[in-house]
Amino acid sequence: MNGALGTPAAREECRRLLDKLLGEEIAALAELERLLVAEREVLVKNESVEALEDVCARRQDCMGGLLRVQDERRGMLRMLGFEPDRSGLERLMRECDPRRTLRTRWGECAERAGRCREINDFNGALVTSRMNRVAGMLELLTGRKAETPVYGRRGGQSWVGAGRLLATEA
Repeated sequence: MNGALGTPAAREECRRLLDKLLGEEIAALAELERLLVAEREVLVKNESVEALEDVCARRQDCMGGLLRVQDERRGMLRMLGFEPDRSGLERLMRECDPRRTLRTRWGECAERAGRCREINDFNGALVTSRMNRVAGMLELLTGRKAETPVYGRRGGQSWVGAGRLLATEA
């Protein structure tokens, strides 16, 4: 057993804090899921740019809160001498939660995060599809194919419409 968790009181305090952090993470993921669904609805309904910007700003705020909770959890793991990753968290839960009450909450976090990922992927695919459609319409209107981005010697991006002639003889 880890020295920092040697007493029953220390293990209970650790369990209580971890339970609190998992609860905050579940709440943040539930809010993120709600905002991602709202974003999808704005995209599907083709609402105003302002409506999309509003929901995206709220989503970014939510992501900030979620990252704060995850940072707190990683800090707790480091402070107690555990690796700040999934295996470290699982080891900590084994030590401070022998009744395994936190496993269910950790599973809920993983499930909610998976749903958020799926909704976000759908939203990204929808945006990409719309961008390709707009690029196609612009191509029809202008009669020119979209230019391809390339990187210069200094890493800067520039746009070229055609290749360059490097040599006239082979």
